[in-house]
Amino acid sequence: MQCSWKAVILLALVSIAIQYTAIRTFTAKPFQMCPVTVSNPLNCGMLGQDAVDSSLDQRICDDFLYFTSNASRRTHVLILATTRSGSSFFGQLFNQHQDVFYLFEPLYHVQITLLPRLSHSRTAGDTRVMLGASRDLLRSLYDCDLYFLESYIKPQPANHTTVNLFRRGASKALCSLPVCDAFSPGEPNVDEGECVRRCGVLNMTLASDSCRERRHVAIKTVRIPEVNDLRALVEDPRLNLKVIQLVRDPRGILASRIETFRDTYRLWRIWRATGRRPYNLDLSQLTTICEDFLGSVTTGLSRPPWLKGRYMLVRYEDLARNPLQKTQEIYSYLGLIMDKNVGDWIQNNTRGSNDLSAKHKYGTVRDSAANAESWRLKLSYDMVDYTQSVCQQVLQELGYKTVRSHDELKNLSLTLIEDKTFLPFL
Repeated sequence: MQCSWKAVILLALVSIAIQYTAIRTFTAKPFQMCPVTVSNPLNCGMLGQDAVDSSLDQRICDDFLYFTSNASRRTHVLILATTRSGSSFFGQLFNQHQDVFYLFEPLYHVQITLLPRLSHSRTAGDTRVMLGASRDLLRSLYDCDLYFLESYIKPQPANHTTVNLFRRGASKALCSLPVCDAFSPGEPNVDEGECVRRCGVLNMTLASDSCRERRHVAIKTVRIPEVNDLRALVEDPRLNLKVIQLVRDPRGILASRIETFRDTYRLWRIWRATGRRPYNLDLSQLTTICEDFLGSVTTGLSRPPWLKGRYMLVRYEDLARNPLQKTQEIYSYLGLIMDKNVGDWIQNNTRGSNDLSAKHKYGTVRDSAANAESWRLKLSYDMVDYTQSVCQQVLQELGYKTVRSHDELKNLSLTLIEDKTFLPFL
């Protein structure tokens, strides 16, 4: 009897191993699968009848062609940022390009599904689960497989359709043909809310088709803490992924979050109003910003071999002061041509506006130069001094000057941004 139950367990383990291997075999997409000469992969379509006699062989051949062309013509971009660092504005520099498929914060759905309670005290295990799922989803999205995203959208889409994709209207590709026919092709700058109202249900199949029709994919996220967390994707030769890390003065990020997330940052507002720091203030709301920045920037600027040709650091303040010039530098680094739509959008959205949309907390219309150091009028000197003590190392690394008095803080004629050049790692 003892032999019998051991045999049963052994058979069960073997069965599980066989099933796992089968799943990995049929779901994985190897880089080269087509039995053709490397010098001319297009011979795939010219193989004899014997070579593509079965539908499986033809499918293998098609997959090889996709990955070969994907590696040679598609450049994938990941905008790595943090909340209130100017990332929505920055994302528009790619969203406006007619040949870029842009997605706004798709990892929001992963976070809401796996870590529904927003907290700064997550365990290391929670972080690993979140990052692992995020990397898998990003890999699928860069492959234009939007069906994978459906697993995280609640309620789950029926027949590959949904009205619950986070900030769907922030993606120009999802508000135009073939995904949506509510607007004419020449209609400029469709409002996000108007897109959601007039386009209605999002068809994920059509969205995937739209992605494949464009030469490049760009994704913005504030849900990946450090560039180290992206190493597996950066080193994947199928993706041709380039990371642009957007940073901003932590003092500016804090000021923006206090204004935007009034309930979450209520105690910071009390400190600003009374001049007294509450004893139960959640300081991790500040320290996390600087720790993540420091870890990521230290890695990026140390230029490890795996980031060669794959990493660029951009300060929001440099972009705000010279938006057109900085955007041209970014496109040059990516090896892409900046089309007229991008230049026009910059001209129309960086001069300031009295329009109500310009004052929306997630809006992208602004007087960009004036906005770069506007935080100095919103924070008390005590708050700034504390931030400088906590974030001293990252401020120095990124070229942000400190202030030593209230008068120096409020004197806007003295810039706190050093002329520091961060060259792309080529």
